[in-house]
Amino acid sequence: MSTRSGTRVRHFWLHVIAIVVGAGVIVPVAFGVLGGFKDNGQLSNNPFALPSPWVPENYTSILRSSSFWRPLFNSTLIAVATVVLLVLVAAMAAYVFARFNFRGREGLYTLFAAGLMFPFAVAILPLFVLLRELSLLNSPLGVILPQVAFGLPMTIIILRAFFRTIPGEVEEAAILDGCTPFGFFWRILLPMARPALATVSVLALVASWNNFMLPLVVFTDPSWWTLPVGVQQFQGQYASDTARILAYVVLAMIPALAFYAVAERQLVGGLASGATKG
Repeated sequence: MSTRSGTRVRHFWLHVIAIVVGAGVIVPVAFGVLGGFKDNGQLSNNPFALPSPWVPENYTSILRSSSFWRPLFNSTLIAVATVVLLVLVAAMAAYVFARFNFRGREGLYTLFAAGLMFPFAVAILPLFVLLRELSLLNSPLGVILPQVAFGLPMTIIILRAFFRTIPGEVEEAAILDGCTPFGFFWRILLPMARPALATVSVLALVASWNNFMLPLVVFTDPSWWTLPVGVQQFQGQYASDTARILAYVVLAMIPALAFYAVAERQLVGGLASGATKG
């Protein structure tokens, strides 16, 4: 009985902690969503009450404005290009580190892994100078290429760990059937690594979508602003209209939340598979 009672107590406190953590996530989001349906008077007088009356014009006016759709297009373009290029390059590098033996392999892999200890903010000044010399300022490549470079260490580490779990017999059988090393990588290894590829893709997309500092430094042309920069500029333009700012922030979150909801199963499956095989 004592063991059963102790288990019930642990479960009770786990539920309490889960509810508190969930409330800490849901309450700010709900406040932002409902705040976007209010006017500034309602936010000032009774910020936690339901809107009365509801003011959908805050959302509809933003949806009719190019100040939302243009940054949305820019963020989508940069995020998708970053994910495709990063996953392709990192997968090829991880394949070499996982399946080929050569002198200096572990030292080179350690050099890549050391990139995790290099803060992005430290590199912003030399990175700006380099991009200026390469004429990549006000170009989406000026954001895509650095994001790929800074995302390589984590992506290579995740994919290499997954690739090493693929039995060597699979590769030997493919080679006996006439498959080249690149053919094995492209036609067999990548399809088998779909959960891991989905995991790193979600992580890369979210990191690109939320990146604020790099687009702020690279883009001086407003037509290339991404959503995080657009939120800041919108906040400066409507500093006295808090309700409209909340509506803009909520709309800016929806694409990333939608993508995460669609890819959640693959993300969890990839993490669980990596943990089980590791």
